[in-house]
Amino acid sequence: MVSATNFHSEFQRRAHAAVVEVQSAICAAVEALEREGGGSGEFIADAWDRVGGGGGLTRVIRGDVIEKGGVNTSAVFGELNPQFATQLAGTGANFFATGVSLVLHPKSPYLPTVHANFRYIEQGERRWFGGGADLTPYYYFAEDKQHFHDVWRRFCDDHPGIGDYPRFSDWCDRYFYLKHRGESRGVGGIFFDHLFVDASVPGHDEALLAFIRDGGLRFLDAYLPIARRHLHTPYGPAERRWQELRRGRYVEFNLLYDRGTVFGLKTGGRTESILMSLPPHVQWGYAEEPAPGTPEAALLAELRRPFPGDEPNP
Repeated sequence: MVSATNFHSEFQRRAHAAVVEVQSAICAAVEALEREGGGSGEFIADAWDRVGGGGGLTRVIRGDVIEKGGVNTSAVFGELNPQFATQLAGTGANFFATGVSLVLHPKSPYLPTVHANFRYIEQGERRWFGGGADLTPYYYFAEDKQHFHDVWRRFCDDHPGIGDYPRFSDWCDRYFYLKHRGESRGVGGIFFDHLFVDASVPGHDEALLAFIRDGGLRFLDAYLPIARRHLHTPYGPAERRWQELRRGRYVEFNLLYDRGTVFGLKTGGRTESILMSLPPHVQWGYAEEPAPGTPEAALLAELRRPFPGDEPNP
């Protein structure tokens, strides 16, 4: 359970308070979306302790609009495995990390899955922020992609000197890419990591903290209008099966490539909370391809656009 004794500085406490604020705002808005869609789903709260230090609050919903979703916060600290410590951006084995991470898997195939996270990490003498948000549709609508990106572009523009939409958007495209499939996981958004605190610049840590707090709250502007646009679109078993096949790609990415999953497991995080991101119903076919000219084929054309190279260096 996260308590005042988990924090070794006032800044750590306020960073955690920011992610808890974001968690509360998003959970309230998602419950309101459930009611708009005629559902009654509510988040359940599950507080947990980490053996090595700290803990978190997992909030999970199983509803009629959101088939499975989670909005999690944590504040963890202690000693890293020495081998894993060398893979991170800081120095030494002592660390502190706090963040909010969410994944929403709607029931309707016309509502896209969405992921976001915003985090603050200390390792030795280095302190940095990371995060982002990305959209994974099952049916492609150009206006949804445009809206999602417009919100994150404005967000970056509102934080000059920190936000960099062209770089963060490109980073997102490169990060959420299934190399073994030759497909993007979705239609992008923003992704950033290793935004280091510059101790020589007064107030730089405060500006970075304001950036991730604002990003967490802007998530609602980015996603809710898209969800509402398709909330009452009818669908049948064929669309549902397509959604479950595409969810298989989501599982593949999270288990093969996702850094957050690796970080959580390597630092002794709570497995149930870490793997909350996986969808409740999923299928894997065998070399299944949609018929040309179908809406399903249009999605694959978007996700399989030629894409060069690997993820850029931070």
